[in-house]
Amino acid sequence: MKERLYLFDTTLRDGQQTQGVQFSTLEKLQIAAALDGLGVDYIEGGWPGANPTDSEFFTSVPQGRATMTAFGMTKRVGRSAQNDDVLAAVLDAGTPAVCLVGKCHDFHVTTALGVSLEENLEAIAASFAHVVGQGREALFDAEHFFDGYRANPGYALACLQAAYQAGARWIVLCDTNGGTLPSEVGRVVAEVIASGIAGSRLGIHCHDDTGNAVANSLAAVEAGARQVQGTLNGLGERCGNANLVTLIPTLMLKEPYASQLKIGVSEAGLAGLLRLSRSLDDILNRVPLRSAPYVGASAFAHKAGLHASAIMKDPSTYEHIAPERVGNARIIPMSNQAGQSNLRARLAAAGIAVEAKDPRMGRILEVIKEREDQGYAYDGAQASFELLARRELGLMPDFFEVKRYRVTVERRKNKYDRMVSLSEAVVVVKVGEKKMLSVSESMDENGTDRGPVNALAKALAKDLGPYQSVIDDLHLVDFKVRITQGGTEAVTRVIIDSEDSAGRGWSTVGVSANIVDASFEALLDAINWKLIRDVGQPL
Repeated sequence: MKERLYLFDTTLRDGQQTQGVQFSTLEKLQIAAALDGLGVDYIEGGWPGANPTDSEFFTSVPQGRATMTAFGMTKRVGRSAQNDDVLAAVLDAGTPAVCLVGKCHDFHVTTALGVSLEENLEAIAASFAHVVGQGREALFDAEHFFDGYRANPGYALACLQAAYQAGARWIVLCDTNGGTLPSEVGRVVAEVIASGIAGSRLGIHCHDDTGNAVANSLAAVEAGARQVQGTLNGLGERCGNANLVTLIPTLMLKEPYASQLKIGVSEAGLAGLLRLSRSLDDILNRVPLRSAPYVGASAFAHKAGLHASAIMKDPSTYEHIAPERVGNARIIPMSNQAGQSNLRARLAAAGIAVEAKDPRMGRILEVIKEREDQGYAYDGAQASFELLARRELGLMPDFFEVKRYRVTVERRKNKYDRMVSLSEAVVVVKVGEKKMLSVSESMDENGTDRGPVNALAKALAKDLGPYQSVIDDLHLVDFKVRITQGGTEAVTRVIIDSEDSAGRGWSTVGVSANIVDASFEALLDAINWKLIRDVGQPL
């Protein structure tokens, strides 16, 4: 029978400590709902009383499957747990579980807190006795535990025992500075269990300062810990925390974890992992990391011709799991290094069947090489490659025609007598026999100028007649510009990453001496690719 392993998510608290990240209450509620749907066991919502957003969140969050947890610190030395206002604010949040952080490194106790080692032990014991006495499930975040254990193992263990004996349900070993390596984590966790703290009550909380947070978490699990703490997409202070988006599929799909342990995430939840990861990036207005394990856009990309040829015969030759298990998809990039194996595989993935000896295959490769000499790059713009191939094969539908477009940029003083810029775009398209003119400005809802390409994108996607509902959920997630040649012959390459509400992402490329024209080409490809996927043929 499989042992239960519990997942504790701290995105809403630790993740918010990421530089440049500040969740609103509404965003925290949205993330909490997604985490609950995924199947995590605990959601750490924040520190009640520390800031208005966290306090408001705890008054608004609905009851879900996951155990909602409030975070705080052990009581201050010199007052009782019952009379500590900071601890009281944490308990007043009314959550079923409470996680308190306390020092386990003697250096931090005497230097950072400025109290005696005995006073710190008393504060830990009294705090957890009070929390348990209130009928709450208690968790002890043993801060700086691994550094403390290295310096003074007896005292670090005494801190754990103080919370354990007072009734804490979970003792969580924290690699707060993120400097411990997997072999040491595994050894120390085993020694903690041998000291008398059951593995079924032991958790692990790792930071990624050496790039080992996931590996350290797995080492702790192998040694017997049965709770893992982490964040979505590895958010967290400095280099981040253990990435649950990497840990979850590893625990579910890799041995020895898959056959020995059970977590609360279902197969359906696993298949929605990519969409969840992308939705968090969308909330943060961040570009998804292409090289992210399991869910990155490049996680199952096979550029080399030899690799693509083997993948066509058996995907397991170069893939450690089926990408669909985590909601991802295989990509066979195209470039001037590509051969017919890549081409056939990429066309097959797009649902285009072509005989291996079809002479048009050679022509497609020639066009790719010619266009890449002009500055195009198709290994990072799969959707544009597919459209190119369709045109060469006579399989490109004509959904609409752009008759003309114009973009103007104006620099002027606003009502506050400050100089501002404003772009306006006009696009005329023909859908069937009907012409439509759309106008859009670059100003966003906050009154900020978003530039001429933004105005152009809004105008192009403003009115496509019968296709409008199909592209309403299309939005741009990244915009990359590169000058591909120097001097008077310089041309601009623009690559646009797009996404829709289904979590699909695709990339398109445009090249021109004019950055706006290059952008417009990439935008056209982005819309046409989605129409092919969702409509198929002109209406």
